[in-house]
Amino acid sequence: MDVFAAHRDDWKVKEELAERMIPLIGGLNRERDVVTSLHGHRLLGLSTTGILEVHERVAQLGHGQLALEDTLAVLEALRELAPGASSLDVARLVAEHAASGRDLHEYLRDALSPALGAEPAAPVDVVLYGFGRIGRLLARIIIAHTGGGSGLRLRAIVVRRGSENDLVKRASLLLRDSVHGRFEGSVDVDEANSQIIANGTRIQVIYSDDPATVDYTAYGIHDAIIVDNTGRWRDEAGLSRHLESKGAARVLLTAPGKGELKNIVHGINDSTIQPGDRILSAASCTTNAITPVLKAVDEAYGIVRGHVETVHSFTNDQNLIDNFHKGDRRGRSAVLNMVITETGAAKAVARALPELAGKLTGSAIRVPTPDVSLAVLHLTLENPAEKDELNDYLRRASLHSKLRQQIDYVESPEVVSTDFVGSHRAGIVDGLATIANDRNVVLYVWYDNEYGYSCQVVRVLEVMAGAHPVVLPERREVLLHA
Repeated sequence: MDVFAAHRDDWKVKEELAERMIPLIGGLNRERDVVTSLHGHRLLGLSTTGILEVHERVAQLGHGQLALEDTLAVLEALRELAPGASSLDVARLVAEHAASGRDLHEYLRDALSPALGAEPAAPVDVVLYGFGRIGRLLARIIIAHTGGGSGLRLRAIVVRRGSENDLVKRASLLLRDSVHGRFEGSVDVDEANSQIIANGTRIQVIYSDDPATVDYTAYGIHDAIIVDNTGRWRDEAGLSRHLESKGAARVLLTAPGKGELKNIVHGINDSTIQPGDRILSAASCTTNAITPVLKAVDEAYGIVRGHVETVHSFTNDQNLIDNFHKGDRRGRSAVLNMVITETGAAKAVARALPELAGKLTGSAIRVPTPDVSLAVLHLTLENPAEKDELNDYLRRASLHSKLRQQIDYVESPEVVSTDFVGSHRAGIVDGLATIANDRNVVLYVWYDNEYGYSCQVVRVLEVMAGAHPVVLPERREVLLHA
């Protein structure tokens, strides 16, 4: 057999293995509310080639090579064990099983014990107030997480009517996205009932410009969490207007909150969320990206002080061409200029991580890209750091620590910003760019300021709803010299 034929036959075998995974992945989600992933890269909804690609991608990102046969064996065992609602990292289950030397089913019964017999979360209604960049991504994520119907249920969006064919345009924007691609599934409209139907989820479209006047109960919506994506109100007084509406129970702001509002960064201070908290903030995209990395570094080395420089994609509040803008410099063309602007992200870190209060400064540059930003952390440490040791610590933190849903790690001389579009992590440490000189360190952290942030928002929503799935295998603390 010639070399070409041998490689082709090998590819066919891989395709067959991946094809066998698809019904297992889908069945676990529909029947058991189980979400499977490989080092944070979701398997649900992937095609045969998509499954092969994600296996290749995790290897390229510095994780161990993962055999398709091992992934399939774990998925088949999961179908037999039938765990309850959970988020399962198949790659880590494979690795830890191999290290254990035990029978696969015996190992999985122990590793998945918190999820075996778990009851599904009670459904909780969610309303998106505002349907812009973040609102539409939240819709995509929540719909993809619907699974067996427990947990978060997207019931409605609230917008101001923009035109006579507003409903069709809203549906089209959900279906098509210039940055994140087409919606994975079908999107239709029911104009008679003013609804968008996405993958079987009926989303009521409500037109209003006053958060206090909507009667959600008229649409069968009760005790809903209202996610305010508009940014028009950022303090308790303004956001409290949502709670005047019938059917609204709690509010989550997708922007930094002002005053005494709790600013929540999932993985850092989500444990402070109490049942009585009626209004919360999910902080900003930059705060979510840098706080987990700063937390990890502070725990291992101690941070004396630091400066955060964010190189941020332009946003909708800037002008496409030069025109009047109330903000400094933001009136100049976003697609033609780098624009120095302010950021409150460094100070906001202290809202979630009080031990860093007063230690950080920050500044920002808006650049002509539509998505994915970069935070450059200039840090002075209490204890000296060596580049390889620091990188290894952060790599292990991305795999095994309590922050593994927030931190990712990459070592590649070829990655650029577009490679991180669609990342589920809050921030990705670029290991090759790390600079360490005794107690002075520079870290480069990529982040999808739209999708990665939206994933963090959904995690906060799940905690508020009591629907955040157990994440298995359980997290292990990462010691600096482990």
